[in-house]
Amino acid sequence: MLGPPYNHTMEIPATFFLVGIPGLQSSHLWLAVSLSAMYTTALVGNSIIMMVICMDSTLREPMFCFLCILAAVDIVMASSVVPKMVSIFCSGHSSISFQACFTQMYFVHAATAVETGLLLAVAFDRYVAICKPLHYKSILTPRVMLGMSVTITIRAIISMTPLSWMISHLPFCGSHVVPHSYCEHMAVAKLACADPMPSCFYSLICTSIIVGSDVVFIAASYTLVLRAVFGLSSKNAQWKALSTCGSHVGVMALFYLPGMVSIYVAWLGQDSVPLHTQVLLADLYLVIPPTLNPIIYGLRTKQLRKRIMSLLMFFLFHHPSQGE
Repeated sequence: MLGPPYNHTMEIPATFFLVGIPGLQSSHLWLAVSLSAMYTTALVGNSIIMMVICMDSTLREPMFCFLCILAAVDIVMASSVVPKMVSIFCSGHSSISFQACFTQMYFVHAATAVETGLLLAVAFDRYVAICKPLHYKSILTPRVMLGMSVTITIRAIISMTPLSWMISHLPFCGSHVVPHSYCEHMAVAKLACADPMPSCFYSLICTSIIVGSDVVFIAASYTLVLRAVFGLSSKNAQWKALSTCGSHVGVMALFYLPGMVSIYVAWLGQDSVPLHTQVLLADLYLVIPPTLNPIIYGLRTKQLRKRIMSLLMFFLFHHPSQGE
């Protein structure tokens, strides 16, 4: 016989309680200080990137537009989780409302889906700039850039909205204690009184398809870039291209490796990997890229570095007189 439908799921918990990092409660204060420093760096760095690109009319190339959007997404991604983490680690204020929990989960999923698409867009930009330099402006027109940005956003919304709907409609009639420092999908799903496997399988398959396809296209782009670079006659030009692309690949590795390890460890290594290691991996996956992206792109992109230094020098040393 079929059991009753989900009508008694109406016992929606008013709040969940986030544990933080299980087993590392004694290190919570140190973690709060570290996270605060990283979050401040992410906010300041990404804000500077956005401000410089928006203010400087010479930075209107497609790559800088993509970097500006990437900086905004990084701020959203870090802001979705870090303030609450710091609150838990500092004061033990671990409660989060049902609605806030699933809102946080949705923003985390959507921001990461948009970020992987933007990293693919940056890789495509570098492919066109290095392999087809004479056609760069005719290929990456403003209309094409807008279309790519809208497509990336729509893909994230379409893929992540069903996931949030599925898990938010599960019944939670048992424990409301989430053994994590934010509302991570698997950690919350395991608290459900019904079978959470449909939403978990959807999450795994959807993430694997999106990230897998993006990584394949990124790898193909940089393979073609490397082939073109090694065909250049000038060693200086080779080094310049390799340096720029190397920093981009480093950024992508920082985003993809912790993220994919975190996802597959949660599925395959639950019993062999300590819970605090799983939680730390998931936390760092959302905090390290937003912190390091502006540093790497800001320091490794010559035009951007010069504009940032000019802006900083202006604010530090430009003191207009009273009469001005």
